[in-house]
Amino acid sequence: MLNAHFESAIQSNTDTWLITGVAGFIGSNLLEALLGLNQKVIGLDNFATGHQSNLDAVRKAVTPEQWERFRFSEGDICNAETCKMLVSQNVDYVLHQAALGSVPRSIHDPIATNLNNVSGFLNMLVASRDAKVKSFVYAASSSTYGDHPGLPKVEDQIGKPLSPYAVTKYVNELYADVFSTTYGFRSIGLRYFNVFGPRQDPNGPYAAVIPKWIEQIQNRQTVQIHGDGQTSRDFCYVENAIQANLLAAKASQEAKGQIYNVAVGHQTSLNELFEALSELMGNPQAECVHGEFRKGDVRHSLANIDKARRMLGYHPEVECREGLRRTVEYYLAKF
Repeated sequence: MLNAHFESAIQSNTDTWLITGVAGFIGSNLLEALLGLNQKVIGLDNFATGHQSNLDAVRKAVTPEQWERFRFSEGDICNAETCKMLVSQNVDYVLHQAALGSVPRSIHDPIATNLNNVSGFLNMLVASRDAKVKSFVYAASSSTYGDHPGLPKVEDQIGKPLSPYAVTKYVNELYADVFSTTYGFRSIGLRYFNVFGPRQDPNGPYAAVIPKWIEQIQNRQTVQIHGDGQTSRDFCYVENAIQANLLAAKASQEAKGQIYNVAVGHQTSLNELFEALSELMGNPQAECVHGEFRKGDVRHSLANIDKARRMLGYHPEVECREGLRRTVEYYLAKF
């Protein structure tokens, strides 16, 4: 995941990290990585989309001594006092992952999405500024590219948002930029491109496509593909996202105040994804049906990651196919 020199540099000091959304998919993977590097971690989650089982899994994955370095607080980023209280506990680095994800969810309930993703984000940004943390890294989104037709996606070329979710993630970037120019508080936004891997929730109406399809293929259910299946995504294994977060947190001042794509720079269509999962699961006869295109979805997504390579030293170690293999292995053991 990280080169030995960078791991050693992190381990040379025991810093305090705050992870919001710590019981979620990406948050719990970040927790495991940081505890494995012998860091102190404060975690915040309200369990709206996170799960206690994710924290339990991390506890089993690390040593008892490492687990003792973790303090959990059940609370909500929509409460400004909660954010202020946690960040004021000598936090060095903030990794802000908490949000209400999912384009369909945002279309169904734009008010809740805005409350969490905009007001909650601003609460964390203000608290972090006031506490003068060393670094504030937040989960941005490739949905910000909206209807811009260009491929691959380059950070400074975006279009109009196609969903309320995309609007909220773009507003995050605007606030971060204003805080940089107005207050001198420079953060880093990571535009995630379809991150997947262990602990991603396969259940519910807003489940991510990969764990959902794995479960359906395993149960011999027919998989529904939105549209003709030619819709493509830059699927990014979670280890790569962890690497990007830690590199961003430790980045130079020159690299701060910026947005970076986090992906692998490889395009996979939904049809190709279905075929790959069916093969990896030993069920090449799995069935799928094609339905209506989903509202708010972009047609194609592919990232240019040159800026993250150059400015952060980001180098994705796990390609899509290998990530799918590891993810299938995880869920088959879990099911």
